Amino acid sequence: MAESDWDTVTVLRKKGPTAAQAKSKQAIISAQRRGEDVETSKKWSAGQNKQHTVTKNTAKLDRETEELHHDRVSLEVGKVIQQGRQSKGMTQKDLATKINEKPQVIADYETGKAIPSNQVMGKIERAIGLKLRGKDIGKPLDVGPKKK
Repeated sequence: MAESDWDTVTVLRKKGPTAAQAKSKQAIISAQRRGEDVETSKKWSAGQNKQHTVTKNTAKLDRETEELHHDRVSLEVGKVIQQGRQSKGMTQKDLATKINEKPQVIADYETGKAIPSNQVMGKIERAIGLKLRGKDIGKPLDVGPKKK
């Protein structure tokens, strides 16, 4: 019965510091004093729900200079959009709703601030019935059967 001594306690393992305690400044300093290897790294946007990353195009826009710049919609195209929209009796908001875009997109195209997108230009062309791309800018859009 010598093995059933109630006064002795056997500790199999001691819990180490929690993650928060191990990352504290005090824990790092004490580990450095003991001569242990300490690796610290700062995580970029850690703890934030960032789903949008910087792409090449946005980086190009940031470095935009006079020599290297993105083409914008010409003022001629902007005026054609504006005249076509007004001839149909639509506001910018009405046109934007019709093509499933934001009103700010239409405003940017009309003022010449937008970077042209063929998809958006095609939607606007069909909505106002005027060509916006190619040589015949401002001419009526030919809606006929496609040639095979």
